[in-house]
Amino acid sequence: MPKIKKKGQAGAAKNYITRTQAVKKLQLSLPDFRKLCIWKGIYPREPRNKKKVSKSVTASTTFYYTKDIQYLLHEPLLQKFRDQKVLEKKISRALGRGDVSDAARFERHAARPEATGKPRYTLNHVIRERYPTFNDALRDLDDCLSMLFLFANLPSTSAVPAKMIARCERLCLEFQHYLIVSHSLRKSFLSIKGIYYQANIQGEDILWLVPYKFNQRIVGDVDFRIMGTFVEFYMTLLGFVNYRLYSSIGLKYPPKFDQLKDENGAELGAFSLEGVNMATQGETKAVANGEEQQVDPKVQAEVDKIIKQLKEDESKSDETAEEDAEADDEEKPTDSIDKFEPVAPGGDVLPQPAYSGTDPSQLFANFTFYLSRETPRQPLEFILRAFGCKRIGWDSVLGEGAFTNDESDPSITHHVIDRPVVQAATSEEGDGEDNQTAQKVGPNQRYPGRIYVQPQWVWDCVNDEELKSPELYAPGAALPPHLSPFVKAAPGQYDPTLPLEAQQTEAEAIEADLEDAKDGAEEGSDIENDMDVDEAEDDEEEEDDDAEADAEEDEEEDVEEDEEESKTLQRQLELEAELQGKKVQNKKVDPKTKSKLEQRKALEKKAKEEAEDLERAKGMLSKKKRKLFEQMQYTNNKKSAQDEKLRAKRRKLEKEKAQKA
Repeated sequence: MPKIKKKGQAGAAKNYITRTQAVKKLQLSLPDFRKLCIWKGIYPREPRNKKKVSKSVTASTTFYYTKDIQYLLHEPLLQKFRDQKVLEKKISRALGRGDVSDAARFERHAARPEATGKPRYTLNHVIRERYPTFNDALRDLDDCLSMLFLFANLPSTSAVPAKMIARCERLCLEFQHYLIVSHSLRKSFLSIKGIYYQANIQGEDILWLVPYKFNQRIVGDVDFRIMGTFVEFYMTLLGFVNYRLYSSIGLKYPPKFDQLKDENGAELGAFSLEGVNMATQGETKAVANGEEQQVDPKVQAEVDKIIKQLKEDESKSDETAEEDAEADDEEKPTDSIDKFEPVAPGGDVLPQPAYSGTDPSQLFANFTFYLSRETPRQPLEFILRAFGCKRIGWDSVLGEGAFTNDESDPSITHHVIDRPVVQAATSEEGDGEDNQTAQKVGPNQRYPGRIYVQPQWVWDCVNDEELKSPELYAPGAALPPHLSPFVKAAPGQYDPTLPLEAQQTEAEAIEADLEDAKDGAEEGSDIENDMDVDEAEDDEEEEDDDAEADAEEDEEEDVEEDEEESKTLQRQLELEAELQGKKVQNKKVDPKTKSKLEQRKALEKKAKEEAEDLERAKGMLSKKKRKLFEQMQYTNNKKSAQDEKLRAKRRKLEKEKAQKA
């Protein structure tokens, strides 16, 4: 007789386990279970059929894979959580008995971060398990950086301790220093949420968000316990990543940190980077367990012999090279690059190789910047340093670490300002000579010979990898649109960088021309109506025009469609004139306008035929494919409508701008 299968011991019911059962199996509290799942990367799963999986009458809402929970049984952090739970029970029992001294002793000897500064546990083994290779850690760095930069800007509360905020800020500044030294920063974008940055590290593109330096308000509907669990994991991850990145470029980690400078607002200036061999001052010693290793004399003799032989070979090669140079007058090698010349006259002209004119990583290397008090100092300093700038000054109110705090320094080439228009300072005699050392400039006045730009100039130069024209970003000027460098315009979509004529459809172009013609006709009618004429002649002309309009309305019923299209514009003008109480004139349609109307009619006819062909083709599809095709059509039509709306808005703005000009 076969063995009888019991319900809930095979199939889908065996593969899933509820959260309550998992907590009981691991003998943990619910907060500790959440922590463990977040750190180990185990998340709830949704079964196909909850009724088959659920072993109780009530439908459970949260399920996990049984194999995942079985995997957590061997986690070393479980014992740490249990020891902490035992300690808390001892303390509570001592307090229940009224023995305060025992409770204080238990708490004093406990390895708590608040008391001794030593962590109760480490997540190093978890990082090594989840990220076997360094590229895996880099791919998961986006959320890590966004979360740590967010917590670095939060105020300290009971839910967010000050030590966590300081640790997050320090890790973020260390990561920024690596980006500055390695020139890995690529793009940045100012958005409503904050500032987006994109860096390329070892071939991996990393994008993260940094909030603006505003006073953050802590709300009560956010569970900072769960967010703190993620932050604790991300702090360990970024520490590992920073160590690996610093080691890859030959820098010591962690860098030296000056607490006094940091308290005075130096931020990036509070760190001093050192090379790996800088402490030994060029002396390389092999040290193992604190003792110098003894070199084997036989091995050392072999090494000296090889080095001597290499030196002899180099001297011989130098002698032969000198003899060949004297015998054959060969050309000396130069740093100039080769040029391609055609063999036969009249041949194809090949493109000549050339050195790169500008290196994006050294975009601001030759400039000295000064940041006004109203500009965001932290992001500007980071971006300018990441793209080669070594000399950045700012007002002493913004903190320490500046190249200069003197606004009148003559070495300043660019002044980043976000105030209203400033006025150029001239001497008492009235001449505006560029004598920066002798000028005495008052408040809200400009130094001659210095380029004044708004902060957006820095971001646009970085994204376009070239220096933009400073006249477009002068103080008080209407700034050009700041577009996201991470969005690539797809073919057919609206692109603000292209001219309107290059991306509008044929139908939109015809409608725009007809609208322009209509506006021109209205202006002409207004000019003619302003002319002075006799009252009698005006009355006779109005009666004649009314009679002609009535006659035309009777005849239009028998006219063909082509003639109706040609007279559409004229009828519109007449009706508008009658409503406004102006003189109705019989005007002939311009030949250009008539051709546009014919083109519009041809386009409508063509679109109608295409729609009919599409409907016939859809009839050959199955029901499933037809629904999928209709969904695709709906999405495409929605995008096209949005693009058309944007183009119409831009056309209107350009029209108003042309009228003002």
